[in-house]
Amino acid sequence: MFTGLCAFPPTPSDADGVVDAEAFAMLIDRAASAGVDSICILGSTGGFAYLDPPQRARAVRIAVEACSGRVPIMVGIGAMRTPWCTALARDAEHAGADGLLLPPLAYLPLTEAEVVTHYMAVAAATGLPLCIYNNPSTTHFRFTDDLVGRLAGVPNIAAIKMPPSGDPAASLALLRAATPPGFQIGHSGDWEAAAALGAGMDAWFSVVAGLLPAPALRLTRAAQHGDIQQAQAIDAAFAPLWQLFQTHGSFRLLPDIADRLGLRLGDPPLPLQRVDREVTSQVDACLARLAAI
Repeated sequence: MFTGLCAFPPTPSDADGVVDAEAFAMLIDRAASAGVDSICILGSTGGFAYLDPPQRARAVRIAVEACSGRVPIMVGIGAMRTPWCTALARDAEHAGADGLLLPPLAYLPLTEAEVVTHYMAVAAATGLPLCIYNNPSTTHFRFTDDLVGRLAGVPNIAAIKMPPSGDPAASLALLRAATPPGFQIGHSGDWEAAAALGAGMDAWFSVVAGLLPAPALRLTRAAQHGDIQQAQAIDAAFAPLWQLFQTHGSFRLLPDIADRLGLRLGDPPLPLQRVDREVTSQVDACLARLAAI
């Protein structure tokens, strides 16, 4: 399930962190109906860090029901303590999820030995396949190739979600050499998607596909089929939006994108705020450009 286009939808919620079930189900249905290969909820884009455990559990139930088995559902289970993660993993499996995404969250910096113990414990807690979330910009822990290779030998640890690197092809080659056959390597950082897929990455873990699944899927299929010219053309249409993502953070931009698509998302959870009106006008121009491809 860690191949192709994995859409990461945001989680609509109110100012108190209560998930908007109807709006969230609509986003899940939108992605599944577009034909994405999988959907991941409660990742960074899903705002898991701003939802309490009951609302996270509720979001899983909503997503599984809305998807109705059309595509696999992966659930982010990041939390500060190992027992909390194992509980989230079991709850997700019980609710009908198909896979798990685990970042190494910590307030105090984790050692490599602590990360190994953490991942082994969570992987053993359920029968679901687990994807390592290498996201050093938020976790402040960067997985080495050797560590990924070690964890890839743990039962149920099946994939990794890699951050932007500046050179996806080189990153992929090093990881392929360190991991066993069948271990799946996916890429985040939407602005590197075309290059990463073209280099042979197994998956694109995509922020933008959570709200704009159709053009993201066209980019994915073009890259997978070796149509470099088409992939580059679609990527060029996305380029102004990629620049906004890198400058302002995609999470802050999603509410304005959703507004313009007629999707109900709400404001970012406080203390986060929407982008300035000047940036909003740039979002309008980006969406107009994408509508033309």
